[in-house]
Formats: sequence, C-alpha cells, structure tokens
Amino acid sequence: MIWLQGFILILYFGSLLFIFGYGLSQLHLVWLSRKFFKSQEKPAEQADYFPVVTIQLPVYNEEYVVERLIDSIAKIDWPKDKLEIQILDDSTDESVQKIAAKVVEYQKAGIDIKQVRREGRNGFKAGALAYGLKEAKGEFIAIFDADFVPNPDFLKRLIPGMLNPKVGVMQARWGHLNRDYSLLTRLQAFGLDAHFMVEHPGRSQGGHFLNFNGTAGIWRKACIEDAGGWGSDTLTEDLDLSYRAQLKGWKIHYLPEVDAPAELPIAMPAIKSQQFRWTKGAAETSRKLLLKVWKSDIKLLSKIHATYHLLNSTVFIPIVISAMVSMPLLLIRNLTDRWDLVINISSIFIIGYLFLAIFYWTGFRRIYGRGFKTLMLFLPRMAMLLSIFLGLSVHNAIAVMEGWLGKKSPFIRTPKFNAMGNTGTWKGNKYMIQKLPIVTYLEAFLTVYFGAGLYLAFHFNDYALLPFHTLLTLGFFLVTSYSIKHSR
Repeated sequence: MIWLQGFILILYFGSLLFIFGYGLSQLHLVWLSRKFFKSQEKPAEQADYFPVVTIQLPVYNEEYVVERLIDSIAKIDWPKDKLEIQILDDSTDESVQKIAAKVVEYQKAGIDIKQVRREGRNGFKAGALAYGLKEAKGEFIAIFDADFVPNPDFLKRLIPGMLNPKVGVMQARWGHLNRDYSLLTRLQAFGLDAHFMVEHPGRSQGGHFLNFNGTAGIWRKACIEDAGGWGSDTLTEDLDLSYRAQLKGWKIHYLPEVDAPAELPIAMPAIKSQQFRWTKGAAETSRKLLLKVWKSDIKLLSKIHATYHLLNSTVFIPIVISAMVSMPLLLIRNLTDRWDLVINISSIFIIGYLFLAIFYWTGFRRIYGRGFKTLMLFLPRMAMLLSIFLGLSVHNAIAVMEGWLGKKSPFIRTPKFNAMGNTGTWKGNKYMIQKLPIVTYLEAFLTVYFGAGLYLAFHFNDYALLPFHTLLTLGFFLVTSYSIKHSR
C-alpha cells in the first residue's frame, strides 16, 4: 500500500502547489492594484464629444426585469439623434409582448428603440449580439444584461475614454442593487468587489490581459470586427472576444469609479447556473486561446498572469482533489510515520489560501474603508465565502472538466427575480428549475464525508486539518440546504 500512500501525497502536494501559485498571482495583483489607485487618472471631460452609440440589450425570457431594464436605458443621458437602442429579443414567453409595449411607448417619445427578433436562438447571447451588430448604427456598442440598471450618466462618463483610438473596450464596475438581501447576496457582492477593486485594477496597472465582463461596458465596433466578431463556441463569449481583441493589439480600459448597479441572484440554483456558465466557459476559452497567448510576443509576466487568469476556474479541480485526499491523508498521518516530513513540507503550501484572504481583504477595505470594525466585518464574511467557495467546488469542477473535454452544452440563462434592496422572492419564479440535480445528492454525501473528518480530528487528537474540514463540512451543508430550499 506504500504506492497508494505515495500517490495520495502526490495528488495533495500537486493540488496545493497549484493553489499556491494561483494565490501568488492574486497577491501580485494586490500590489499592482495599490499602485493603480495611487496613480489613477480620470479621463478628461469631453462634453462636446457625442459619437453615435448603439446600446444592445440581449434578453431571453426576462418577464420579471425586462421593463425595469428598458426604463433605465431610456433615461440614458445622450443626444437622441446619436443614440440607438436594440433590444435583442430571443424570448418565447410573455416578455415579447412586454418589450413590444415598451418599444411603442418610447418610440412615441422620440427615442430610436427597436425590438430585434430573429429565427431561432442560434449562438445564444453571442449570436444575438452578432445579429444586432450587422444593423447597428453606432461607432460604439454599449451592452447591458437584463439584470442591470445603469445610471443616466453612464455613456457620458465612459465614452471620453474612447478618444484613444487604441482602446477597444471601456469597462465599468458592477454595483449591487440587493447586496444586503441575504447571506448569499452579501457573499456574492464580497467576491465581485474583489474582482472589480483588486483584480481589474491590478491587471490594468500591470499592462496584463483584462476581460470585458459581458455587460456594463462599451465596445468599439471596429474592435469587435477586427478581432473576429462574437463567437458562440464558448459559454463566455465576453472573455473569448476580450482575449482575441487584445492579441490583436487593442486595449481594454477599466474605470472603477463608474459603477452600473445590477441584481445579484438570490437563489442557489440561479447561482449554480451562473457559476456553471462562468467556470465552464473559462475552461473552454483556455482550451481555445491559452496556447495562442504563449505563442504571442507579449511579455513573459503577462503570459503568466494570463495563464492564471484563464485557469481561474480550473483551480476548482485541485481544490476538490486536495479536499478529497485530505481524509485519507489524515489516516496516513496517524497510522504511519513514514511520510511525516513530506506531509509537513507540503502543508506549507496551504498558505496559498492566506494569499487569497489578503486579496479579498484588499477589495473589501476599498468598499468599506479601513478600521477595526471593517476587519471584524471582514473576518466572518471571508470564512463564509471560503466555505461556500469550497461547497460549490464539486459543482464547478464538473463544469470545468466538461469545458476542458470539449463537451458542449447550451447557454443556460441565470433566472432573475426583480430583487431590489430587501424585496423580492424566488418563490413562484417560473424560470427556476424545480428538480434537484444529481450533484446535490453528491454534495449532501460530502457533507457527511467531511463531517467524519471532524470526528477523526478529535479521535486522533490531530487538529491540523480541522479548520479545512470545518469549512468543507459547513460549505457542502449550506450549498445542499440552499439547493433544496430554493428548489421548492
């Protein structure tokens, strides 16, 4: 059995090493983001610069939020003769009639707005964007998903950055309409804030690859066309086109001071749907473009950051591996002393999780400010985020493996709930999938599996892995519980 013990240790060591490397890359972004905010320069006001802009709203069966979306877009402060609004409507339900009524209402008000319908849903969101682009009048294309409610000054604040002809994309920060709705929305906001307040600024400061986030941004039409247009061969058409554009020499400019409020998913099945699309799509994009990145003539450090950027969803695979083998590792630690030195050395790389905590703390502090109260608010939220992060790891790892193996799946939209502040409910939402997926039963089993690790810790008086197993047990329990609760 020595060979099996050695194999388990190799899996554990290799997984922690990958997580450690990923943590190092995030730690470097923390340092770069600090420089970004110290040197940040806002684009000059150009009140007399009003190019023609097309706003595209790709929607599919958004009965609960589509009117809210259209009303907010109609309030965008931009000359009417320089603004076109395309509602790229692939809907098959009552959303079609609601959109049509809003279009008539705003056309009477003198707004150039149209409902664009096509036969079939080929290419899903990417297909809709490409279809609308053929008829778009604008030199610049602003895109908003159905869950967004942009502020009226959105275009006036971002368009000036496009005066630089090398800039192909202007990206705004996501705000949160329902940050404090529940524990789940607070944790989602917590994670997204780090992405927008640390990762994007860090990549921007370092001159590394950034990505358009699929919404709340503006593309130069010429950039889309030069990069090869929207592609539907991945579930993250935004990440795919962003990398292809930057490989062609275009720049993505990020403005954290401009936020576009959006609704966060309030139910676990909706969160899982979104996570599946993001993680699988990132793996698909890695499979498609990672080699091209390394063949390009960009600097080595940018290639390294691009690698961890494209593989950020792939980190769920080593997380799952390290978690699963941590149980037999606990037995090896206490039933034999053959591998003590190797285990102790490999455990050092758990510090990679500390690097991630620093990353999230930096983003949290930029939202809530410095101080002891902020730290006391951060610590439990970080523990809960890591716990849910671990609880979703199996679900996300499956998505990643499908992406790497080339298994295709349809673009599954994230259900919207019209949740604003503390209002709104998942109950009765017709877009929610009611049947529990098989993975939920696996997550329930893993709650018991890692719960056994808690028992073994006290049985052997070995508490080295107790924090890890506590987070795993809590994470899988919460994910399982929420999945069952929100599927009723």
